[in-house]
Amino acid sequence: MNASCQCSSVKFKTPLSKPLALYICHCLACQRQSSSAFGTSAIFPRFPLPAADLLSCYTRPTADGQTLYCYFCKKCGTRLLHTTPGKNIVSVKGGCIEGLDWKEAIHIWTKSAMVPIPEGSESHSEGSEWTDYGRAQEELDQPGGLCG
Repeated sequence: MNASCQCSSVKFKTPLSKPLALYICHCLACQRQSSSAFGTSAIFPRFPLPAADLLSCYTRPTADGQTLYCYFCKKCGTRLLHTTPGKNIVSVKGGCIEGLDWKEAIHIWTKSAMVPIPEGSESHSEGSEWTDYGRAQEELDQPGGLCG
């Protein structure tokens, strides 16, 4: 899948033709990060990030004590990717991916939702126990020779 920032300075391809999982997160952190009612994340196996000279990185602690690396375009400021050291996945912000199919998205942290959750959607009032990537999660969660 093709992805890019708003100004198209940062362009990249995802390693799979569809994400392992797709989340629409209604937590307060995602609301602030997106300056909107929710954030979106498409989960992929870790892949090489775009050139470092194109990206800036903001780090923040997560609720479970890890560090989240948040990458954004140096030119336009579009948030593009999240990584966590020791996890072999990359979270790509859904809005930067062309042709993403939202029908299977899982709504998490709905207890903080500012908009109605579509009827029939899988949804959970919180998030951590529901954010898995299917059968591959155990393998993907293992640290490898990958950088944060």
